[in-house]
Amino acid sequence: MLTPGDHEGWGMSVDVSRQDDPPAPVRRSLVYRFIRLAAPVLLQEGTWGLRLLAVSLGVLTIGQIVAQVMLNLWSARLFDALEERNMDAFLVMVGYFVLILLFGTVVTVVHLRVKRRLQLRWRTWLTARLMTDWMTDARYYQLGYLPGDYDNPDGRIAEDIRITTEVALDLAHSMFYSLLLLLSFTEILWRMSGEGHLDLGFAEIAVPGYLVVVAVIYALAGTTVAVLLGRPLVRAADHRQHDEASFRFGLAHVRENAGKIALSHADADERSRLAKFFKAVGTAWDNQTTALAHLFLFTQAYSTLSVAFPILIVSPRYIAGTISLGVLMQTAQAFQQMAAGLSWPIDNLARVAEWRASVERVLGLDEALERLKSQAGNRITITAGEAKVLSVQDLVVKEPDGRPVLRIPRVDFRPRERVLITGDQGASFKLFKAMAGLWPWGEGRVELPAGERIHFVAQKPFLPRGTLRDAVCYPPRERHFDDTAIAEVFKRVDLSPLTPRLDQVDIWDQALSVGEQQRLSFARLLLHRPNWIILLDATDALEPACEHALMRLLQDEFADAAVITMGHHRHLEEYHTLSYVLARKEDDIYALEPEKRLRRETVGALKWQK
Repeated sequence: MLTPGDHEGWGMSVDVSRQDDPPAPVRRSLVYRFIRLAAPVLLQEGTWGLRLLAVSLGVLTIGQIVAQVMLNLWSARLFDALEERNMDAFLVMVGYFVLILLFGTVVTVVHLRVKRRLQLRWRTWLTARLMTDWMTDARYYQLGYLPGDYDNPDGRIAEDIRITTEVALDLAHSMFYSLLLLLSFTEILWRMSGEGHLDLGFAEIAVPGYLVVVAVIYALAGTTVAVLLGRPLVRAADHRQHDEASFRFGLAHVRENAGKIALSHADADERSRLAKFFKAVGTAWDNQTTALAHLFLFTQAYSTLSVAFPILIVSPRYIAGTISLGVLMQTAQAFQQMAAGLSWPIDNLARVAEWRASVERVLGLDEALERLKSQAGNRITITAGEAKVLSVQDLVVKEPDGRPVLRIPRVDFRPRERVLITGDQGASFKLFKAMAGLWPWGEGRVELPAGERIHFVAQKPFLPRGTLRDAVCYPPRERHFDDTAIAEVFKRVDLSPLTPRLDQVDIWDQALSVGEQQRLSFARLLLHRPNWIILLDATDALEPACEHALMRLLQDEFADAAVITMGHHRHLEEYHTLSYVLARKEDDIYALEPEKRLRRETVGALKWQK
């Protein structure tokens, strides 16, 4: 397993242990897939605090409903006191209102704090889960080779998970609140409305709790219209999320490749490309605005009508003298609350559209990672062998689409050997990645020497953001190196001018030349002292004298280590004892063939050429 933070497979170390992963789940509905992804946080051991927060949120939601019911009962008594012009009763109602206000305010504030804490805990758990899957077994690298829409995994983890968890909890709370509201005020409205009569001309039908029936019809009609108007909004939200992510990725790409773009004088081209990305964002924004305008046109009219409609329905009974003013207001409020409970889809359709778009993107990433994990039974296997030999057995390296590229029946690399592999660069690139565990597509096995540390050194090393000390000591978890040790290895690889900058923070893959980065890779070798070193074009940017000095350094400092070099400079032969070539066969599949045994000659040391 490559260490987290390795980029393009250019990491320093490999853990030779590997376990088979479970098969990928069967694709189901959106809600089922979301629950499968996000709900296990409540079922794991050690999450009792999270479960307590969830229970507390439910209890506090009930408290919010209690406050609404108390306010409904209070309004009936208040308006009755006003109708009777009873000052004593009015003052009592003022006192009750203060108590209800205090209760409702405390419940709402505590509810907000609990909900936000739960949202953060849930987001933290889901982020850790997906980030772990993404940063394990180099899946962050392999993901780019899968067919499908898995772009911008960083944006999906950073932004879409936030929307997924925050909005999901908001929607779940509002749905639970609406359900409690519906149950509480349906009983009140049923009791307050009495029995209505429907005159059909030829017969009169008694309708008990007729206002409940009216509220249901009213809410269902509004919901139906809102759902029809909201369908374009779901599509528009999805398109906007995709275009926004593409624009963010384009900006990040320019930042990460600023030096190369400036060197090519491609400012205008990149500006034009970013402008196209942003134009797509603007188009998606306009489409979403149009969909929102249609929906808001209806919802605004619907919410305004909801205030007046119940009063207009109940007022005839008050005018007829069958109910008091307090009953009129209580009934109207109960109707409004019940209609509000039934109108949850109308009130939350826009948020559902936003949530659904983000959930689809999070699920897309999760399912792509599961797909990579499910290939454990049909992939190149990396294991720890029993002997201190690096053995490649029945290896067939394939493209992600299944097309074979390279076939190696059997080859063993032994300690202290110096092996040079030449031939096709593309085939050697894939062989290097397969041996490092970055390229799972294919079959066969690579047995790494048991108990040995293997360092893979490619053309450009991964340089983490931070100080130069962090870059040269990477990965930092292995050992701690003091300034004296770092200064010594810098001197040996001709990087002494960089020693005063050890604690300087910079973007080192842009601040250092390719040649300096390659020399820094050799500085890492001197610090970490591996006994297996595999190189891929690791010196191709160096001047001949510099390349000679570094290869000579490997001979002198790592006499007991095995060195496997994949390179294409013929003069590299003088530093190796065995040579293989990647040759193309008639079926366009490459094979690793022994070319010749090289006669190792004594190579005189050269001084650095300034």
